[in-house]
Amino acid sequence: MTRLETGDTAPAFTLTSHTGEQVSLSDYAGRHLVIFFYPAAMTPGCTTEACDFRDSLEPLRAAGYDVLGISPDGPDKLVKFAEKESLTYPLLADPDKGVLEAYGAWGEKKLYGKTVVGVIRSTFVVDPDGRIALAKYNVRATGHVASLRKALQLA
Repeated sequence: MTRLETGDTAPAFTLTSHTGEQVSLSDYAGRHLVIFFYPAAMTPGCTTEACDFRDSLEPLRAAGYDVLGISPDGPDKLVKFAEKESLTYPLLADPDKGVLEAYGAWGEKKLYGKTVVGVIRSTFVVDPDGRIALAKYNVRATGHVASLRKALQLA
């Protein structure tokens, strides 16, 4: 599994959002973008992380950052998740896991002491030129957005 590092070109993608729209990385050219990969909608950790991004969205947007969440869930599950948690940023469906793999967010990980293959909870900041400005793998759901804001000097 290849992991992205600061300075790498962010892998291009086009995925379907929970609103049914096609969303591409190129839609955010010239802007800062936070992309977070999470294992499954409506699970406790993913709900915590998604709601933390929701609650920090205005300060992030005010500082020029857009937010996207990507999981292997299908669009129908993402619609329910967005509605249930009042999520106001795009949730993208990657059921074939191609984008997850391109970002190094799919692979072996430890879960309850066992090695399994799945989503590696990860967050990336893409700069206006389409390069990785920050890559964080194996992040914890709780407190992650606060530490990201601190790293971006937005705390």
